[in-house]
Amino acid sequence: MAQINRVSSQNLFSNGLDELQRRQQSLARTQEQLTSGKRVVRASDDPTAAARAERALATVARADTNLRALEASRNAMVLSEAALGDATSLLQEARELIVASGNPTYSSAEREVLGNRMRDLRAQLLVVANRDDGSGGYLFAGQGARTAPFVDGAQGVRYAGQSGDQMVASENPLPVTVDGRLAWASGRTGNGVFATAPGTPASTTAWIDSGQVADPSALTGASYRVTINGSNAVVDRLAAGGAVAATTTLPLQVGSAMVVDGMAFTIRGAPAQGDTFTITPSEPSLNAFDVLDTAIANLRAPSQTNAQRAQSVAVGLRDMDGAITMVQGARSRVGAMLGSIDQTEARIQDLRLYGQKERSAAEDLDMTAAVSDFQNQQTGYDAALRSYAMVQRMSLFDYING
Repeated sequence: MAQINRVSSQNLFSNGLDELQRRQQSLARTQEQLTSGKRVVRASDDPTAAARAERALATVARADTNLRALEASRNAMVLSEAALGDATSLLQEARELIVASGNPTYSSAEREVLGNRMRDLRAQLLVVANRDDGSGGYLFAGQGARTAPFVDGAQGVRYAGQSGDQMVASENPLPVTVDGRLAWASGRTGNGVFATAPGTPASTTAWIDSGQVADPSALTGASYRVTINGSNAVVDRLAAGGAVAATTTLPLQVGSAMVVDGMAFTIRGAPAQGDTFTITPSEPSLNAFDVLDTAIANLRAPSQTNAQRAQSVAVGLRDMDGAITMVQGARSRVGAMLGSIDQTEARIQDLRLYGQKERSAAEDLDMTAAVSDFQNQQTGYDAALRSYAMVQRMSLFDYING
C-alpha cells in the first residue's frame, strides 16, 4: 500500500520561516564581515584561522617591541658617534699645537699661550667625554651610571664608570652606551709594540725617537735600558725586578737607526757620556687626558733645552697619535654597530611584514568575493521572502474565497 505524506500548511509556514531566518543570518554575517573587513570576526567563525591570526599578531607585537629597543640603541649610537667625532677634532687641534711648540724661535710666553689653549681643549674634551644621552644617562658610562663617568682630580682625569656596554632589553644585543674606558683610556702606549723614553735624569742634549719594529720574530717583550758609553750604546735587557739579564753593545750611530732584539730606535742630538734611555713593552693604558696633561706640563716647563723640547714634541706627537687612533677606533666600532643596527632593523621589519601578511591571510576578507556573495545572498533572501509570501496565501480558505 503506497504511503501518503501529508504536508500541512503549518509545516510549510514553519519551513519557510526557518529558511528565511537562515538566509537572514547568513546575510547579516556577510554584512558584518564587509563592515569590519575581516573574514574572522570572532574565534567561533574559524577557530583554526583565529589561532593562526593570534600567533601572527604576537609576532608583530614582538617585532614592534624590538623596533622600539632598536631605535633607542640607534639614537645612543648616533650621539656617541658624533661625540667621538668632536673628540677627534679636538685632539687633532691639540696635535697641531704640539707641532707648533717645536718651533725653536718660540719664547716661553708664546709656549705659555699654546699651553693655555691646550688647557681649554682639555676642558672641552672632558665635556665631550661626559656628554649625556638626553635621558639622564651618559653616553660613555659603560654598564650605566647616573653620575659623570670621567672625574677630574689631583691625579688627572680618571674613568669612574663600569667598563662594558649596557644593552637594551630585547631579543637582539643592542648597546645604549659605549665603554668609556675602551674609548678614552685604553690606547697602546708607545708605538703600539714598545715605548721609548728618556732616562732619569733626562738628557739635556739628546733625545730618542718612538722607534719601530724591525723584526717581529726577534721581539722579546722585555724592558731595556740604553746607556751612552763613549762611542757605544750599551743596551741592557732587564729581567723581573730590574736585574740585567743580557747586554748588547752597539756602535753609537747618532741620527741613524740602531737595532736590538727586533727593535729599531734612533738617538738624535748630541748624546753625552752617561745619558740613558728606556724601552718598555707597550701597554693598553694610554689615557687621552694624560697625554694632554703631559703636553701642557711640557709647554709650561721653563728653560727647556732644544733637545728637551724636541723630546717633548716627539713623545707628545707619538702619544697624541695613539690617543687619536684610540678614539677613532671607538668611533669605527660605533659606526659598525650603526651598520649592524640597520641590518637588524631590516630583518625585524621583514619579520613584522611576514606577521602582518600571515595575519591578513588568516582573518582578512576577500572583498571582491564577499561583495559577490552578499549580492547572491541578498538575491536568494529576496526570492525566499517572495516564496514565503506566496506560501502564506496557500490556505484552504484563501482557495475557497478565491
